[in-house]
Amino acid sequence: MKQLIINADDFGRHKLINLAVERAIKNGCVRSASIMAGGKYFNDAVKIAKQNSDLGVGIHFTLANGNPILPPDEIPSLVRADGTFHENYIAFLKLYVQGKISNEEIKSELAAQLEKIHRAGLKLTHFDSHQHLHHFPGIIGIVLDLAEAAQIPAMRVAGAKIFDGEFGVGQFIGRLGLGSLAKYAAHLAHKKNIVTPEHFSGIVAGESVSEKFLAKLIENLREGTTEVMTHIGTDNKILQDFCDWRHDFETELSAVTSARILKMLKEKKITMANFRKLIENA
Repeated sequence: MKQLIINADDFGRHKLINLAVERAIKNGCVRSASIMAGGKYFNDAVKIAKQNSDLGVGIHFTLANGNPILPPDEIPSLVRADGTFHENYIAFLKLYVQGKISNEEIKSELAAQLEKIHRAGLKLTHFDSHQHLHHFPGIIGIVLDLAEAAQIPAMRVAGAKIFDGEFGVGQFIGRLGLGSLAKYAAHLAHKKNIVTPEHFSGIVAGESVSEKFLAKLIENLREGTTEVMTHIGTDNKILQDFCDWRHDFETELSAVTSARILKMLKEKKITMANFRKLIENA
């Protein structure tokens, strides 16, 4: 059996990301998305999810490069002076390895993110994290305990192949380091009977998932379930400024709504799935 989970990250972060997700459900191959509880357009994302029963929704745990749920004075080690999270995973991890980030505050904030999604009435199919922070030692244990208590049955393992897609020094280092952490995270998840896809592909160090990338992946798709992580959107200029990230959101949206890609999936009888399907087959 071969099935593909094409997941849209950062659901709820911006209305143009939400619009892209909605478009990719109706006219493309996206059947899964990861929602940011602290996203400015969270409520809009919840509405879209409830209107599209084919969409499986996971939580995109966020500890950097975003907005917290709890008041800043309750999580002082997690936020900057303006009340937002630290700039990115690098800034966060520098503080974390120095013992300047409180694990109790991490647990409280992530629990609050889960609670907000629960109150919104969404049943979560999986969990992952913004900038892959759930893979890191210390954080993975907190996340798995919360997921187990919340009965979230599946987890992303961002262990892309080292030579997947475009190759460069940044991609090599990013995939090598993250892959090692991902293997250990998967081991811990399986001990708690939390399932994971067998394979992972997508952005790790700045590259985009293009139509060419997806076509090559489909041609060489391995047995089992492959998750492809995407960050889709409808306007690069607005989203790049908003997210402070030079990502090609439009290229990824074009790829997941490509008629060529949809035709290939149909001809090769590859199931377009979400994490619910993964759980059913576990």
